[in-house]
Amino acid sequence: MQISVLTKFCMLSDHNLLTFWVPCTLKCRRKILMLRQFYATLQVAFSIAFLLFAAGCGEDPRYAARTQYLGGAYGSAPAGPPRDTVSYWDGDGIEGKPSITISLTEQRAYFYKSGVLVGVSQLSTGREGLNTPYGQFSIIQKDQNHVSSLFGDYVDASGNVVVPNVDVTKDPKPPGAHFKGTPMPYFMRIVSGTGLHAGYLPGYPASHGCIRMPEFMAENFFKSVSLGTPVTIKN
Repeated sequence: MQISVLTKFCMLSDHNLLTFWVPCTLKCRRKILMLRQFYATLQVAFSIAFLLFAAGCGEDPRYAARTQYLGGAYGSAPAGPPRDTVSYWDGDGIEGKPSITISLTEQRAYFYKSGVLVGVSQLSTGREGLNTPYGQFSIIQKDQNHVSSLFGDYVDASGNVVVPNVDVTKDPKPPGAHFKGTPMPYFMRIVSGTGLHAGYLPGYPASHGCIRMPEFMAENFFKSVSLGTPVTIKN
């Protein structure tokens, strides 16, 4: 004989605030237990998802306070290092004796007029083994359309690159090829073989020793310096 019993049932909630009595068979109680287990599992899953979402909103400590560098010579590279968010020029219309300080560690150049900072530029200086020299220098040559006589490419008669990124003092020239020097716009020489100029900035020291800058900054530096302008390079 099947016997009906009066079973106390608690609704599913965080605080079990609502209780009521329902007639329920053993089969009904099993279904209720299954439902409670399902909702408990769902609550755990929701809590984990929330924690992951909250963690995703925070700043990843691996990338906190990292220096931002220019993605290309003209700041328009679609991929690669972050775009330049540091370089600026406020020197137009300001009078004063120019001077430049370069920090190799920071990969930045600071332009002053009579001691007042009027511009900051991102840089890419000499890579390991071809380090940019440090010390006290001055501008000894200005050449807006300078082309390197040492570094460039070997090209064929049609101008196609045969061997890229060569050093003419070390790399033999293939038969039938000729040397094409790398353009160095707004070149400001500070010592033989080394100067400031517009060039590509990959986000780290990568040059043969020269001091690469974004083109708009090289142009501003170029128009504001004269022969003899002091340049300090420090680590």
